[in-house]
Amino acid sequence: MAGQQQALHTQSLAELAKGLSKGEFSSRELIETLLSRIEEHDRSLNAFISVTADQALAVADASDKARSKGEAGTLAGLPIVYKDIFCTKGVLTTCGSRILENFVSPYDATVVERLSSAGAVMLGKTNMDEFAMGSSSETSYFGPVRNPWDTARSPGGSSGGSAAAVAARLTPAGTGTDTGGSIRQPAALTNTVGLKPTYGRVSRYGMVAFASSLDQAGVITRTAEDAAMLLSVMAGFDERDSTSVDHPVPDYVSGLTVSLKELKIGVVRQHFDAGLNEQCAVRVKDALNVLEQQGASLIEVDLPNLDLSVPTYYVVAPAECSSNLSRFDGVRFGYRADGAKDLLDLYCRSRGDGFGAEVKRRIMTGTYVLSAGYYDAYYLKAQKVRQLISQDFKNAFEKVDVIAGPTTPTPTFPLGEKTDDPIT
Repeated sequence: MAGQQQALHTQSLAELAKGLSKGEFSSRELIETLLSRIEEHDRSLNAFISVTADQALAVADASDKARSKGEAGTLAGLPIVYKDIFCTKGVLTTCGSRILENFVSPYDATVVERLSSAGAVMLGKTNMDEFAMGSSSETSYFGPVRNPWDTARSPGGSSGGSAAAVAARLTPAGTGTDTGGSIRQPAALTNTVGLKPTYGRVSRYGMVAFASSLDQAGVITRTAEDAAMLLSVMAGFDERDSTSVDHPVPDYVSGLTVSLKELKIGVVRQHFDAGLNEQCAVRVKDALNVLEQQGASLIEVDLPNLDLSVPTYYVVAPAECSSNLSRFDGVRFGYRADGAKDLLDLYCRSRGDGFGAEVKRRIMTGTYVLSAGYYDAYYLKAQKVRQLISQDFKNAFEKVDVIAGPTTPTPTFPLGEKTDDPIT
């Protein structure tokens, strides 16, 4: 049994599901194994903000009992971690920020609710860039996350805690959020699978907002099959989210076996311009060749306004962040500064002390572009350019079924290398 338990952490979510259903091990054995690994290895990674050991073992025991009665859910007894931006009832939800370091959510996010209802076992909440603002997981109030492949380097961000935990085999799966690459980039930098679903496919209810028109919940896993398993549970209409799409949820797992013959894959010309690391280019082309060998055809497509994506993002996202984070005022919940002279002083000191440098930088940028006299010049223009970028993609999808390319132009980078330049 000891040898078997040592191997549990190396298995994918799908493999663990089969093992549980065959009675090869119990959910308690699985959860105890992973909790032991977290205790042993997370000191060097800082992937977790909270570890919910007692709760996890209790849910595992309940899962084992339900399975013995033939009442196991889709994900019964399977472990998962949540990025600490998803509200979890009775558990800290900090968003990696001082301003929420003691905030205990009174309810579950829809994503948490659906995964829990399917039987998933929460191991804990993972570290992240503060309020999901960053690409290196270094802006967290709780310290930087380290890449398990090289702890001197970043795992990417903002969902770096989940990515590091999955890569280090502390969990087979974790949730993340993606506003401008925050699932996809850390997955690429940790050799894991990252999936950002289509906007509206997964409910944002209970997911603390950064930029509401861009935020989307997704997963980081070991395999595409695992990502499909989780998305099948997470996806679907939610009346509590006004942007949720009321559309049937397909069987994502069975879709993995569909033939690639006649699939048209768009290869974006601009993705291979100067700036793409040579080794990254080789790996991407190797992957494209494999897809081509499976029967897909490669077609070059042009996205002429792609270079405007980053400056557009850095107007739209901070503008929405400025609005969304205005609720953290030191009055209703979260950090409150002591000894304030008056209400204005309470606001200023609570927000000044509670938010980190990157969050304050984006709030100030967003407030500026929304201010009288600058709204038309910046925010309105950015929204117009956003539509041009969107139209480029619509035009491309008239010719191809999917678009493939590098997730990030470079391999992972040393911690501290990017912190002096918030744009790159």
